[in-house]
Amino acid sequence: MEQAIRLAGFFAAHGVWCVAAGEALIPLYAYEDAQGGRKMIRYDADSLEDGVALARASLAQNDEEAAQAVVVHDGYVTLESGRTDALIVIARDHAADLTLTLAIPYRNAAHPQGFAVHRPKFLDWRGDSEPDYALLGEQFFAGVEMHELGDRVWQAKLDDSI
Repeated sequence: MEQAIRLAGFFAAHGVWCVAAGEALIPLYAYEDAQGGRKMIRYDADSLEDGVALARASLAQNDEEAAQAVVVHDGYVTLESGRTDALIVIARDHAADLTLTLAIPYRNAAHPQGFAVHRPKFLDWRGDSEPDYALLGEQFFAGVEMHELGDRVWQAKLDDSI
């Protein structure tokens, strides 16, 4: 799962980089093949929901026989502070049959205080083993650091308040 969560961190950073500029994030499906090659597919459908459904279907079907894959899409998460914009990230290790879903809450770029990104929130774990969230967090941020532009935005706009 470590490779899958690093992949998730990289593409989550890509998503943060996109939404920081006020862009809408087109749902994306990214994967690594057995040789470590990375591919990304964007699903620019008629609606966000349709794009998300197509990306999630690609993750579930694994037609590319990916070793690990990730879906990143725009959405919402409900926190103690209320409904919040968030990037929803689904990381899948196909070989180990493990899936982790997390949210990256953010403050929209159109907000009077400007863009901010908040700490990731683990939402769901699917697998036979118990997750080591400390290790998963380390691997996630190792992936974030691999995306130079996304990491730079993440570090500059981090708000740990929620």
